[in-house]
Amino acid sequence: MSAAIRVILGVLAGLASAFTLILAVEAASAVVHPTPPDFTGTKEEMCEHVARYPQWVLAAVVIAWTTIGFVAAWIAARIGDGRAGLAVGAFLYAALAANVAMLPYPMWFKLVMLMCFPPACWSGMRTARRALAHGPAPAV
Repeated sequence: MSAAIRVILGVLAGLASAFTLILAVEAASAVVHPTPPDFTGTKEEMCEHVARYPQWVLAAVVIAWTTIGFVAAWIAARIGDGRAGLAVGAFLYAALAANVAMLPYPMWFKLVMLMCFPPACWSGMRTARRALAHGPAPAV
């Protein structure tokens, strides 16, 4: 299989895994901090909802999102290469930056998310490259 196809497949697999995991985090978030019954989804209502997030939920989201960055970059780099992992990490970081810029999260959350996410993606890419360098696991 050509290198370009592997990179494309890596990016697609990394993004698919990220979106699946993000949906799981959002579902869990909806359980622990549900929207009000009369919620219609306007920007004002969403901002009010986000402003009321408990701090422990935000801390859990930091852990979840950094894990998502690691896993998505690892999958992308494992299937494709470092370019695929970098593309996935960059796309997810842009989405994350847009999200924290648009909504009234506390400043600590914005800073921690924007600082922790890139190293998590980088670690995922490096771990995948090390695993590829060592070859397949020995048969038992």
